[in-house]
Amino acid sequence: MAKYDGIIIGAGPNGLTVGAYLAKAGFKILLLDRRYEMGGGLATELVTVPGFLHDTHAIFHLMVEYAPPLKDLGLEENYDLQWIYPSVQVAMVFLDGSSIILYQDIEKSCESIRKISPKDADAYKKFAEQASLVMDTFLAPATYHEAIPLLEQVAKMEKMEITRWIDELTGVSPKDIVDGIFENDKVRALFLSLATMWGLEYDLEGVGYLVPLMIDRATHNRLCRGGSHHLAHLMSKVIYEHGGMILASTEIKRIIIENGEAKGVELANGTVIEANKFVASSLDQHQTWFKLVGEKYLEPDFIQRLKDWQWEEWALFNVHLALHETPNFKAAAQHPDVNKALIVLVGYESEQDVVNHFEAIRRGELGEHGFKCCFPTIYDPTRAWPGKHIGLLSQEAPYNLKGDGAQGWYRVRREQAERNKAVLRKYAPNMTDDNVMVDYITTPLDIENKFPDMVKGGFKQGAYAPLQMGYQRPNEYCSRHFTPIKNLYVCGASTYSGGMVTFGPGYNAANRIAEDLNIEKWWQEPEHVRRAKEAGLL
Repeated sequence: MAKYDGIIIGAGPNGLTVGAYLAKAGFKILLLDRRYEMGGGLATELVTVPGFLHDTHAIFHLMVEYAPPLKDLGLEENYDLQWIYPSVQVAMVFLDGSSIILYQDIEKSCESIRKISPKDADAYKKFAEQASLVMDTFLAPATYHEAIPLLEQVAKMEKMEITRWIDELTGVSPKDIVDGIFENDKVRALFLSLATMWGLEYDLEGVGYLVPLMIDRATHNRLCRGGSHHLAHLMSKVIYEHGGMILASTEIKRIIIENGEAKGVELANGTVIEANKFVASSLDQHQTWFKLVGEKYLEPDFIQRLKDWQWEEWALFNVHLALHETPNFKAAAQHPDVNKALIVLVGYESEQDVVNHFEAIRRGELGEHGFKCCFPTIYDPTRAWPGKHIGLLSQEAPYNLKGDGAQGWYRVRREQAERNKAVLRKYAPNMTDDNVMVDYITTPLDIENKFPDMVKGGFKQGAYAPLQMGYQRPNEYCSRHFTPIKNLYVCGASTYSGGMVTFGPGYNAANRIAEDLNIEKWWQEPEHVRRAKEAGLL
């Protein structure tokens, strides 16, 4: 019978984070994953033409300068991790040939906005500077620190003016925040798109504090050279080099519970693997608790909290393209930087178009709505043949389609892909069928089938809703990563600090496990976290 100090279920970015920290701390670590390839959402695949590398799930990396694992594990210093950080970050283009461009440089962004609305340029500068300050002061440090009970956290936020500001935004919807700052319709369309791009409903109150984060991060997107999976590959190297093991294509039947304590796992083939010190799951909480643990080990109130969990009702419909050439947008005639933007937003001519898109999603309807585009080979030619390119059209879309449910995607996937390519062609006429060598489509249903813990295709293991954030993510029993079952920990995107590839849940879980097991940490507390604690914010 195999024995390990710790077993981690799920080898996505958070599972890899826990494994790397604790393997380097001297623990004998095993990671298990059902897929043939570890990395979870850090997936780079050959889905169009041989040699064309497409990030089929996570492509943009938003927290690179803050995420502790990237520095602690020495992925740039000791390995070959390279980040690509384009100066031209986002462009929204319009049919009249105008555009709004956001850069790393706030002043250059303001110059672009000023051509549309001088007043909004000044408003953006003030907002962007506040958002940057609150990221450094609180939002980023809180991402990499254990959750704090709500009332205690609110009291701490009263200590500084900048944190009082985002606390005041909490009860305001993204649309009301955007409308309260900007007056021009095109500018509002841009910023409402950015505020909602990663999972906030446009009219949802209670999570407004995330709007400064979303808009700030919109100008800090990075690509991983060679594809996002290279990051997962390097994290696995750290694990292997410190005696850990990763087993892919492994189905788990159950987590073994004895006398209220996690003792290991049983695989689908009957193999039992013991864990001397802990088991950690990075799966969604329904798989973890209902499938792998079982209700017989859980208290009724805890079961009810699990059943109350809300999944995301929309996910991403993606069209991956192998291209002869990248788009030449009409708007580039007025400003050539449009063609250099890492993300280009097309199909939204007004703020109402953004609202209409979300309302259509709620009705389960598709149509000619806007979406974001990315053409990574502009900055990373290693992803395609010399002189050729890859592209991604990524659109928010319902999981359940009106009248057909999720199965309807099998019927309409090609039609919607062609519709989106036609929308792109209105803004970039060279994006003809002759320019596209081949495409590859993924729907919300495809994502769920590929990654079962991304229920309904959601990339955050659960909606960003007021009662599912902070100390309530996933609930008050597990938000600090330990659970009601001794030596069983949770570390996935359904736990604090949330979804997307931030490494926050994995990093916080590694800290909690180390503290509970009295492990001497080889890593230091991040400087931005230390400063926030000294200021009394954490």
